[in-house]
Amino acid sequence: MRYLHTMLRVRDLDAALDFFVNKLGLTESRRSVNERGRFTLVFLKSGDPADPAEVELTYNWDQTEPYPTGRFFGHLAYAVDDIYATCERLRAAGVDILRPPRDGHMAFIKSPDGHSIELLQRGESLPPREPWLSQPNQGSW
Repeated sequence: MRYLHTMLRVRDLDAALDFFVNKLGLTESRRSVNERGRFTLVFLKSGDPADPAEVELTYNWDQTEPYPTGRFFGHLAYAVDDIYATCERLRAAGVDILRPPRDGHMAFIKSPDGHSIELLQRGESLPPREPWLSQPNQGSW
């Protein structure tokens, strides 16, 4: 058995792609538009050649209300080369860092649709440092 993908329903495909591609750094690997079913599927990859897993964004054209978010989903998790640089880049792009990387190892953010995303430092944790060390958590993730 091999892990294939995680599917996330999104209400605004453009906002979701801006977040996952332009801000988080994933790349679109393929897209499927189904006129009859009135939906679009967009598959995203991390860009790491050793990582075959994908995120599938499902955009149902007629969905007008926000999807209910539940803690049952959990989160997507990505290893990053520098947790501090990644969080600073995301913050500069307008993304709230809900759980700052105070420990030099882990942070949480959310997509525009409320999907939790965990960012983990690849390898050993970085030494704790400001401004992250003294930043409190925000909301939930």
